[in-house]
Amino acid sequence: MTDPTKHKGASAADPIYRTLKDSILSGALAAEEPLRQNEIARTHGVSKIPVREALRRLEVEGLVTFRKNRGATVRRMSEAEILQLLDIRVALECRALELAVENMIDADFREMAALLDGYTCDASIVAWSEMNRRFHHMLYEPCGNPVLLSMITDLQQKLGPYLRLLVTEASGAERPNREHAAILQACQRSDTPKAAELLRQHIETTKKEVAAFLRRSG
Repeated sequence: MTDPTKHKGASAADPIYRTLKDSILSGALAAEEPLRQNEIARTHGVSKIPVREALRRLEVEGLVTFRKNRGATVRRMSEAEILQLLDIRVALECRALELAVENMIDADFREMAALLDGYTCDASIVAWSEMNRRFHHMLYEPCGNPVLLSMITDLQQKLGPYLRLLVTEASGAERPNREHAAILQACQRSDTPKAAELLRQHIETTKKEVAAFLRRSG
């Protein structure tokens, strides 16, 4: 997958692009929040030219939109798009896990178990989100397919702000963490079909909760 940050030579737009992208994916910049070029340029001590370049790169990635008379804003994904991306997650992540299980070793199991054991009910949503990201990455990393891993990472980043909101406002973290433990146990038994099925159910349940939450918040 092509990384838009990897141009020939450094660009003045690169640090602006990275800062804005990190802020959008972390939720620090919320959907539909305006991205004022003058303010961004002043913050970074540059002209508006590299700011526009950074915003256009983010537009290509589907993170920013330009609207007439409003300028650039953080793009809000539609309900249909969010649910479609979750469907794609099912396909990609289940395949990655199927490939990964046979390559897992005891050290992998110990690290994942320690990560889950370290979860506390009073953890912040930011801490839980990072734990969730790390656990899923550890599950799939042994798959031996870096292209597949890159695609999964891209999807998870785009969905991250919406899933954090879901955990904060609706579902909580207890259900996902119980399911994480069950998936890990299946992997430890080398029961690849069971692990993949539990993962599929895990993502499908998240999808149903997202759909219900989006309908309620309408």
